[in-house]
Amino acid sequence: MGEHSDEPDAEESLAYSADRGRGILTPSDREFLLGRKTDYTEHSKKQKRNRIRRRVRNAILDFTILFEHLEDRDRETVFDPDADARDAYTRGITDMLAFLHLGTMGYYTPFKHMLAQGVNKAEQELAGSDYRMVTVDFNVDPVGQIDVDEVIDKLEFGDFEEITDEELRAFARLLSESDDFSATSLRSDMKEQMSEYIEEVYAAAEQRDQRVEELND
Repeated sequence: MGEHSDEPDAEESLAYSADRGRGILTPSDREFLLGRKTDYTEHSKKQKRNRIRRRVRNAILDFTILFEHLEDRDRETVFDPDADARDAYTRGITDMLAFLHLGTMGYYTPFKHMLAQGVNKAEQELAGSDYRMVTVDFNVDPVGQIDVDEVIDKLEFGDFEEITDEELRAFARLLSESDDFSATSLRSDMKEQMSEYIEEVYAAAEQRDQRVEELND
């Protein structure tokens, strides 16, 4: 999995740019992992992997210092990339979480416990008080078989609130993989319908607010 990408244009993206500055990985590390440079002996490959492991471990330890001592404005700047780089950073954050989830499987502290504790620490930092405590729900529930007829019936009769997240994800996947699916035509049709949908959503919101005002009079 770490040796390939699921994006056709991955080699052209910001993450894969050859002239990007050093991060956890040096440019040489990236060339090694991406297989762009192959003139390594077995001994030098082993040394390279050892150095990368040490660097990643030290990066993990560095986050304690970053969380506790990096100024707010510096952290905010890190997470405010240029518009043309937002997709790359979003994918990087997503892959970082995937890396942590995969790497901590079998770890003595479950990932979901560390995630919950981390969110709580962030909330307490925002509140400036350890009296700020939140509940963090994190479950990994596999999407299994769904009753296609049942989902279609819900769609046909407009029972959208009865469609579960599991059914929605599975149905969308099945639809995208069907022979009749056309991303081009679907995009065009959906954009036309979206403006009408938004108008209905706004109208419902205005009617709701008006009704609340009447009830409060």
